Amino acid sequence: MADLFDTGAAAQDTPKGSGPRPLADRLRPTSLAEVIGQQHILGPDAPLGTMLASGSLSSLIFWGPPGVGKTTIARLLADETDLHFVQISAIFTGVPDLRKVFDAAKMRRQNGRGTLLFVDEIHRFNKAQQDGFLPHMEDGTILLVGATTENPSFELNAAVLSRSQVLVLERLSLADLERLTQRAERELGRKLPLTGPAREALLEMADGDGRAVLNLIEQVAAWKVDGKLDTDALATRLMRRAVNYDKSGDEHYNLISALHKSIRGSDPDAALYWFARMLSGGEDPRFLARRLTRMAVEDIGLADPQAQNICLQAWQTYERLGSPEGELALANAVAYLALAPKSNAVYAAYKNAMAAARKTGSEPPPKHILNAPTALMKDIGYGEGYAYDHDAEDAFSGANYFPDGMKRSVFYNPVDRGFERELKKRVAYFAKLRDKRNG
Repeated sequence: MADLFDTGAAAQDTPKGSGPRPLADRLRPTSLAEVIGQQHILGPDAPLGTMLASGSLSSLIFWGPPGVGKTTIARLLADETDLHFVQISAIFTGVPDLRKVFDAAKMRRQNGRGTLLFVDEIHRFNKAQQDGFLPHMEDGTILLVGATTENPSFELNAAVLSRSQVLVLERLSLADLERLTQRAERELGRKLPLTGPAREALLEMADGDGRAVLNLIEQVAAWKVDGKLDTDALATRLMRRAVNYDKSGDEHYNLISALHKSIRGSDPDAALYWFARMLSGGEDPRFLARRLTRMAVEDIGLADPQAQNICLQAWQTYERLGSPEGELALANAVAYLALAPKSNAVYAAYKNAMAAARKTGSEPPPKHILNAPTALMKDIGYGEGYAYDHDAEDAFSGANYFPDGMKRSVFYNPVDRGFERELKKRVAYFAKLRDKRNG
């Protein structure tokens, strides 16, 4: 049973017998039934399985990390539907090349055969180039299958997305990678010279990438060793594959979202894990310091006023110590925020106050709280009737500070957690006094 992986066009077009073929090419699946993994899109009741069973294949966008089979599945779909397979890469293809592809597809269609056009890295095409696909998709000249590692919602035109179905391909699991390894061993005719833990470490190095694990297997299989290598020996001979992380791409936003929600969910262990994932991926610690401070303001607020100071101090400590010692200060902030009492009451109050401010427009403050530095301003009522709170009982006058034509609103509702429990009592205290002062 072969696994799914994505090796590109060059290996596929290499004539057999012309020279050594890479292991990934030798193990390329020859039918969709041979594909391991991605059963959530390939199974009988899954999107592609349903389309093929009904004989109605639509244009598709494959979204997923490298090495999970986007090219392979596209090629096999063309075989299953008897469509001519054409593969291009957005990185190397310009407008003149696209015209040639479309012209050839039109000629092919006139001769009674359709074209499945696979566009790798489709997000690299600009808006005008993406728009160029639309008429050919609509008149049936091509069936488009695009592949992208970036979020299609942000990178592809709405018009292309509306004419396609987006299918998400997932990283291969360790079980999938183990099955692929066993297939590779059958092809090689021998077992890998690894202990059980070393074998597992090899699979983890691939980080869910089928092509990567086959490349690693090919390296290990070429070694001349006596006995089996343990984990340390394997690590000495192989460099761990860089983690899949793009500081400006989709993975960046996914991981910061995971960190933020773990802190909001009061889980210090998960929060520290995502914090470490971002650092190991090369994230700028200053970005993390900024985001941690935002979390303190947005999700903790006055439930623990100290949280914001902890973040600012950690940020300052990092700036003074630098890496790698400074990251520990940020880790302290991560753990503190995760365990702090949570409140978004001020955040919600701020948004409600902003909405009210936009709605009421330019309503002026009531005249009694306006300063009157000139005689004219006094004559028209500025400052008239102002009650100086310090002169009132309990230093509270209960006066109205909203515009005269605006109904009094309640924006801030403290939660019954942390320090805001005390603030909740104060809000209730002043509300009661206000009612008393106003009869």
